[in-house]
Amino acid sequence: MTKPNIILLHAHNTGRFIEPYGHAVPTPHLLRMARSGALFRRAFSAAPSCSPSRAAFLTGQYPHCAGMLGLAHRGFGLSHPQRHIAHVLRGHGYETAQCGIEHVHAHEPGTGVGGMYDVVLTRDGSARAADVAPAVCDYLRGRHDQPFLLNVGTQQTHTPYPEPQPELYAAENPNYCSPPRPFSDTPALRQMTAGLKRSAREMDAAFGAILNTLSETGRDADTYVFAFTDHGLQWPLHIGNVGEHGNAAFLIIAGPQHFTGGHTFDAMVSLMDLLPTICALVGLEQMLWLQGTSLLPLVDGKVEHLHEQLFFEQTYHAAYEPMRAVRSARHIYIRRFDDRPQLVLPNTDDTPAKRDLLDHGWQQQPRQQEMLYDHYFDPDQQNNLLGRPEVTEVQQQLRQSLDGWMQDTHDPLLRGPVPLPRGVQVTDPDAFSPGQQPLITGE
Repeated sequence: MTKPNIILLHAHNTGRFIEPYGHAVPTPHLLRMARSGALFRRAFSAAPSCSPSRAAFLTGQYPHCAGMLGLAHRGFGLSHPQRHIAHVLRGHGYETAQCGIEHVHAHEPGTGVGGMYDVVLTRDGSARAADVAPAVCDYLRGRHDQPFLLNVGTQQTHTPYPEPQPELYAAENPNYCSPPRPFSDTPALRQMTAGLKRSAREMDAAFGAILNTLSETGRDADTYVFAFTDHGLQWPLHIGNVGEHGNAAFLIIAGPQHFTGGHTFDAMVSLMDLLPTICALVGLEQMLWLQGTSLLPLVDGKVEHLHEQLFFEQTYHAAYEPMRAVRSARHIYIRRFDDRPQLVLPNTDDTPAKRDLLDHGWQQQPRQQEMLYDHYFDPDQQNNLLGRPEVTEVQQQLRQSLDGWMQDTHDPLLRGPVPLPRGVQVTDPDAFSPGQQPLITGE
């Protein structure tokens, strides 16, 4: 039996703020893919931060198990590069190719240096969607004597957003935009939302060109396509915050079997489930290090749920801000590990949304160390239920689950504050902006 091709299409900082999830953010190609494939309404990243989340879906491990405790361009890296999906599939007869952003190596472009990939596709090293798509389409039109893994990451929808074009696309008129939850409806945030819509349009156009080329070449008959984002939006209260917004991810999968028919799934899934799923599709035995679960039993109707609980984490983003969380079907429990009373502002990118929150007293609000939310009645995580008598049992169970998970996975936080590795650079937590000098360097 011929092994299927695998394509990963991942966007940057998009959350679920796209059309297939009910938002007024036109992404017609992703919508078409959802209508013929499978859409997961409750997909989550393992971390609300770029490199840790990517390390998790590329290795099938929690970020701290993969060694990715912070951002690759700050110096963090994988502890076991041989567990990367490219190494796994390359060792089983696959040609491996990469284009655009991957963000689990200290230097990009150049992901292929050292043998991670057989082919690195690039147009002047650009990760812009408009440059990524042609390079990938040229690759798909070429001859392939082996099954291939194609890992494609676009810069979109990373900030700064491009200027919206309402004269060409009515959806990008800020007068008729509504900011994502939980933000107030202000002119500045409507303008920012309009820019996000253009960025999402550019991302979707690139994915659409790749999907169309796949169909034109007939390779869609033997290829599985995974379209998703790394984590939540690059807005305050999203990126860098474990929970409903920071870890929210769109996930749409299409292929010749299993992921067909336009089905929608409400069960909780993790992006860490992607590598176990790919192993099942290509006929590989599940590796012992995998901490995700194959999606096939869910999509094939053999089970209704894959996970009773999901675990989220952050250690370093731009600055040190350790958090861990456990999410059940109804509640999420979050714990901080730094005892810091004020916000870590450099972990929020400098955007109009950040300025808007600060202008309205965000920095004066309490920074809670331990939180419990009911995401049915409180999906924006605004009402901390910790200590309420009606949730005492839930609180105790989730605390125990989080403690047990940390112990089982040898979380470095169990030994106290996580030291900065030698040569790694991060921002002072008391700074305002992510790149503010001087940076702190690990010794």
